[in-house]
Amino acid sequence: MSEIKVFLVDDHKMIRDAIDSYLEDDGRFTVVGQANHGQEALNMIKAGADFDVLLTDIVMPSMDGIELVKQLKEEGLNVKIVALTMLSETQHIKKMLNYGVNGYVLKSASQEEILKAILEVYEGRNYYSPEVTNTIMDHLRGGKQTKSAVSLDIPLTKREKEVLHLIIKEFSNGEIAEKLFISVRTVEAHKRNLLEKTGHKNMAGLAIWALEKRLFDDV
Repeated sequence: MSEIKVFLVDDHKMIRDAIDSYLEDDGRFTVVGQANHGQEALNMIKAGADFDVLLTDIVMPSMDGIELVKQLKEEGLNVKIVALTMLSETQHIKKMLNYGVNGYVLKSASQEEILKAILEVYEGRNYYSPEVTNTIMDHLRGGKQTKSAVSLDIPLTKREKEVLHLIIKEFSNGEIAEKLFISVRTVEAHKRNLLEKTGHKNMAGLAIWALEKRLFDDV
C-alpha cells in the first residue's frame, strides 16, 4: 500500500510537530501539508493541495474546524476528514457529524488510536473514539425531554424500527440478521433505507437522531 497522505490543521505548532513525527515514524503515512487555521487550510485545499485525509483541530483562530468542514462541503470538495480535538462537548461533536465528518478522535487518545482513525477513514469507513460515543449517549440519555413529547415525523416500518433498535444497542450486521431471522444483505438494505429516510450520512448520525427522538426505552 502506498503511503497515506495526511494534511494537518492545528493552530499549535507543537501539536502539529508531534503528530507529524509519529505519522512519519509509522511508515504508512506521510504529512504533505500543514495549516495554522481553517482559512489557511481552505485556501490551500482550493488551490489544489493533494492529500488523502484531513486531520483538523476544532477551536482555532480565523476559521475553526467546524466552519472549515462546512465550507468544504458547501464547495463540493469530497474530503475525508478526521476531527482531532481536546473538546468532548456534545455540541461540537454533533455539529461535526451533521456536516459529515468521517472520524472524531480526542487529543487524549493514544497514538495507536489516532493512527487507526486515519487508516479507517482512508479506507472508506467511519471512526469515532469510544469517549465521543459515550459523551453523545450520556448527554442524550440525560435529556429532560420525554418520549411522548417528541413526535416521530419520519415514518419507519416495524422492521426498520427493529433494525434501528439493534443498531443503537451496537449489534453487528450478522447479529442483527440472526436475531431477526433475515439475511445480512437485508440488514444492509434496511440500514441504507434508514439513512435515506432520515437524511443522515452515517450510522453515528442515525443513532443520535434515534436517541434524540427517544424511540426506545431501554437505550
